[in-house]
Amino acid sequence: MKKVDKLILKSFLGPLLLTFAIAVFVLLMQFVWKYIDDLVGKGLDVGVIAELLLYASATFVPMALPISVLFASIMTMGNFGEKYELVAMKAGGISVRRIMFPMALVALIMTGVAFYFANNVLPVAMYKYRNTLYDIQRKKPAVSIRPSEYYDEIDGYVIRINRKDPDGRTLHDIIIYDHTQGIDRTNIIVADHGYMQTTPDDNYLLFTLFEGHSYSEPTDGENAESRPLTSIGFDKQILTFDISSFAFKKSSEDLFSGHYQMLNVAQLDSTVDMLTEGLNDRYAEFNRSLMQKMRAYTYYQTHHGDSSVYLDVKQALADTNAFQRKKVISQARIQAFNEQNDVQTYNSIIDSDREYINRHWIELMRKFTLSVACLLLFLIGAPFGSIVRKGGLGMPLVASVIFFVLYYVIGMISEKSVRESAVGPVGMWVSTFVFIPIGALLTWQATTDSSLFDLATWKRWLRIKNRHKHKTDSQ
Repeated sequence: MKKVDKLILKSFLGPLLLTFAIAVFVLLMQFVWKYIDDLVGKGLDVGVIAELLLYASATFVPMALPISVLFASIMTMGNFGEKYELVAMKAGGISVRRIMFPMALVALIMTGVAFYFANNVLPVAMYKYRNTLYDIQRKKPAVSIRPSEYYDEIDGYVIRINRKDPDGRTLHDIIIYDHTQGIDRTNIIVADHGYMQTTPDDNYLLFTLFEGHSYSEPTDGENAESRPLTSIGFDKQILTFDISSFAFKKSSEDLFSGHYQMLNVAQLDSTVDMLTEGLNDRYAEFNRSLMQKMRAYTYYQTHHGDSSVYLDVKQALADTNAFQRKKVISQARIQAFNEQNDVQTYNSIIDSDREYINRHWIELMRKFTLSVACLLLFLIGAPFGSIVRKGGLGMPLVASVIFFVLYYVIGMISEKSVRESAVGPVGMWVSTFVFIPIGALLTWQATTDSSLFDLATWKRWLRIKNRHKHKTDSQ
């Protein structure tokens, strides 16, 4: 490896790794902000949260790789141009293509790594991420009884305390409403003070109450008015609440298996074939059902033609009285209405099945498009950086965001079109097809030193044109 190649790779790999880490971090912070309500206040272990963030970070890698390649290529070539290193290398007989070659190899390797990750690692990470997030969302908030608030997270009970000591266990002025016996009976427990604690297995919450009363009164039923209010005083009473549902429990490993985001390329391909075959069977089943209902009409159409069927029906109605005619027409309308509903229901089912198949196609194509995007965005970023000749963080960051947002927006529009069957699965490649000519134009501009994107050349051309126009007007 030549020294110039080492210089180029050293200048390229640093921004590449830094941008990749920043992109993953930003996407992860967006995820945390989105699901902050599901994570806070549930008493989750640090290990569970770390596991979720690790799996979530892995799902962001396919999107972070292309933008990191784009930013690093613009920044590297922009720094070379701004510091006149690009001019020095050209003066030494090194072409722009040769300068871009080491970075292109890295981008090509990252394209292969991105595809391997999307095909082998991402399905597993997505599966673990979905399972863990689902388990966290199902978990009830941790037991947190605050003063002067009614706490009703424990099924069948409402608890209110007036004051809590700094130790978090000792409570004062406690009121517990017991609804476990139904709405026909009011049970209230009042205590001067007490303390709460959980069992070692965290399945039960124990309330030890002191100096209180237990009140019970029926509020409904035949003997509600004749039965008196019952009051029982106590010096000490222990209540046990089942809080096993508050514990974090992992769901079945098969809960999200088979989801299109958890499949690799081979599995997606076989699943699409199976679903398409099922859709064709549904088509055939509906056609058979419709033909059975239309068999009588088909018979008359075959033997008499359309006009004969119409005349036969018209003559049959003419030979009946008004009551029978009204009854026949009413039954025909009901039958037509039922058939119309059947067709609408069938269309809804077909649209749903087709959309489900399209989602598999989208996921299949995305594994290729996001991988190819690493190389494609490099072919845009590197020549663009050599043209603008601006390094640092400002210009490369702005240009990277603009290019990637444009690529992403076009991809989202095409994805929506594929999902709604407006275009075929090849529509997922629209953003790639749009950016290929842009990359080719920028590469041609950078390698031929064309002045197409040189602002000074355009200003000079406009001044010459205006001067020529003034001379023509004066003559």
